[in-house]
Amino acid sequence: MFCPQWWHVYNGGNASRLVLARLPGYDKVLKIGRSRRNPIFLSIGNGFGVDVRKAIIDGYPSDSVVATDLDDALWAVGEQLFGATQEIGRVPFLSGNFLNPYFLEAVWPFYTQSYAPSPTLSTLTSLNALHGQVSVVSTCFVFDQLNASQQLQLARGIAGLLSAESGSMVIGVHRVSPPSGSSAESHRDDSGGMFYHSPESWSDLWDGQLFQKGTVKVETILVESQELGMSGDGQVMEWTIVRL
Repeated sequence: MFCPQWWHVYNGGNASRLVLARLPGYDKVLKIGRSRRNPIFLSIGNGFGVDVRKAIIDGYPSDSVVATDLDDALWAVGEQLFGATQEIGRVPFLSGNFLNPYFLEAVWPFYTQSYAPSPTLSTLTSLNALHGQVSVVSTCFVFDQLNASQQLQLARGIAGLLSAESGSMVIGVHRVSPPSGSSAESHRDDSGGMFYHSPESWSDLWDGQLFQKGTVKVETILVESQELGMSGDGQVMEWTIVRL
């Protein structure tokens, strides 16, 4: 089912753009939602919450979904736009800085299933209660807003959240700007600010640095930004990290 109001909101800008459902790997997200018991789905960086609500409409169990962003301003607008219908339900939302260890502490990835009881998502006050418990993490257009050290910190935090169960995954997209003539190298501007991963460096980060080599499968695709409905030139990298 696709509600007409989605398309109206989609055209409104980055915060309201429908992205997740257009990515390779979205079908795997929905399969996890259908097949697992308590398949916790964490969405990081939500804007109006279009992506998570679309996932619920497509069949992901609403009681297994939690969203987070730096503040709740845009999320509150989304609540007014979409409300909490019987079909969508009210998604728990946590406002917090995912670079703050009190909100998201970077821990080593889990290689055996966590025996901690699954938390009640509506009572969460930080993401740390989800260590080793999350089946799917979605993060769209978040990493490209961070510098190199911040990207590493967030990636480490996400790795520690992911369930050890085979098939657990991280899915996302962000802008890339590789050096002219070389797509196999990472690039940082002279100020040390913006940092751009290539497909190769992104794969090396997750498969070998964050996770033990060979324990995850990383897939990346470079596409023109217009293919995601974005204005302007340039490329974005669509990617998934799946535990083996």
